Amino acid sequence: MLNAYPDSVGGRLSGMVDLLKRPEFEKTFALFYILPTFFNSDLDRGFSVIDYDHNPELVTEDDLRDLSRLEIMFKLDLVLNHLSVRSPQFQDLLHLGDRSEYRDFFIDWNDFWADQGEPTAEGYLMPKPEHLEKLFMRKPGIPILKVRFPDGSERPYWNTFYQEIRYSEVSPDDLREIEGLSESDVELLVDMVNARLRQKPDLGTMDLNGYASLKDKVVSIVERKRDYLGQMDLNARSEKVWHFYDETLRKLRDYGARIIRLDAFAYLHKAPGEPNFFNRPGTWDYLDRLRGIAEKYDLIVFPEVHAEYGSGLHEEVAGKGFPIYDFFFPGLVIDALERGTNEHLLEWIGEIQDKGLKTINMLGCHDGIPVLDLNGKEVDGIRRPGLLAEEHIEAVMSRIMERGGRVKSLYGPDGRKISYYQVNATFFSALGEDERKLLLARAIQLFMPGIPQVWYLDLFAGSNDYAAADRGGTGGHKEINRTNLTLEQAEEALRKTLVQDQLDLIRLRNTSEAFLGELSVERADSHTLKLTWSHQGHRATLEANLRDHSFCVEHETPSGLESRRQYL
Repeated sequence: MLNAYPDSVGGRLSGMVDLLKRPEFEKTFALFYILPTFFNSDLDRGFSVIDYDHNPELVTEDDLRDLSRLEIMFKLDLVLNHLSVRSPQFQDLLHLGDRSEYRDFFIDWNDFWADQGEPTAEGYLMPKPEHLEKLFMRKPGIPILKVRFPDGSERPYWNTFYQEIRYSEVSPDDLREIEGLSESDVELLVDMVNARLRQKPDLGTMDLNGYASLKDKVVSIVERKRDYLGQMDLNARSEKVWHFYDETLRKLRDYGARIIRLDAFAYLHKAPGEPNFFNRPGTWDYLDRLRGIAEKYDLIVFPEVHAEYGSGLHEEVAGKGFPIYDFFFPGLVIDALERGTNEHLLEWIGEIQDKGLKTINMLGCHDGIPVLDLNGKEVDGIRRPGLLAEEHIEAVMSRIMERGGRVKSLYGPDGRKISYYQVNATFFSALGEDERKLLLARAIQLFMPGIPQVWYLDLFAGSNDYAAADRGGTGGHKEINRTNLTLEQAEEALRKTLVQDQLDLIRLRNTSEAFLGELSVERADSHTLKLTWSHQGHRATLEANLRDHSFCVEHETPSGLESRRQYL
């Protein structure tokens, strides 16, 4: 499975399509996970969806037809928990207020916490302490965005992720409606108000000097020009929301999707007194309902969730019959290649096999390298171990940071940072930009159980993009691994031996019947990894030295030995 944004190569999806038509890519990819700038969106590089129509600036019907001719199916996102403030539904709510048919499409915070919270001077209810301590925050502070209704009231709406309030500058025409102002007063007041707005003040405390008596009128005019950015949580208690999900899944099927990644699904089910992250049984009820809709359209739904290994959440999701993302694999590979040991990687492969886990694995991706996921966790008073000891997890994280990685943090209800969520870096840079390590990491991935997902920038051995991360400001850490390439840059990279070798390995994984069969693991010394796939006379074997990072790949068909290649 290839993974990229529509504009990752050549500025539009057509650039990636042209690349996939090249002979170097023949028989390499059967699936393409196209990230959600495929749709009309405005924030978070696509994960703030305005609507699920394809973005005409990046995607055309011809692109979709060409990919279909290449026999490439799609994995696409359904962002379950939220929609953009600029979605037609939320805009209808802003314009019509209580008369909007979408009044219950989103979560009115005060309605939700009625009788379960205490009023504050800021106009929102503060949940009771026993409820507040259960909330899992993705940013500091209470997760609300206060929006202005047509009647002038301020309403807090649940907003788990990003938000921003913007005020457009006023013009002389805006202020001329205030009676009694001379033209010179208007000009002076326009300059004063706009200067204050550039400082992003609290409008309630905005100082207008000699025009203080006009403050209420000026603020009213400014408020009319208020605009928002943000991702507003959907109210899954509303049948309108479920009708929306049904329509969207049908639309994704029509694009050519086969797998649907359910983004942020664990935040969807909310109930007073319950955690806002994966509460039970409500989350399962929602997932069962979504799976039923997806089956109607012959789609596989795939809930994406990050949690510590020790929580057992990955196993719980898999136990319900869903495939899971193998978020443990990237950190395990880095640990194996840096310490030259197969111990923990083999333990994880054994668990996948013994428990029948259906996985999609990756090295890098559009997000970060998940390190938190490797941890243990206390469950019901019992400490369950992680996949790596804490000192080894710290070593993995420290090594990536020393090589230029950036971090994303999580917060408690009081706003305190509680942990690193992920470390952001290209996988090549995380490995110290060592070509031997990257090629071996790719080979190991392709011999792992599950569907291998290949991030385009890893394929081209991309390095950390510090300039992009810096341009992104406080939220720019992810841009370190999202560099858009020109077609010329991609074509130049295709001439590199490292890229050609990866494509050869990917082609083997995508075409050999050996991978339709069973995986056997040969346990030798601690620094050797030997994995063999076999099916009806077809056999593919990877034998790797985790210390010097050399490896050999053999491929045999029923007619005899077909190929053997040593990578030194």
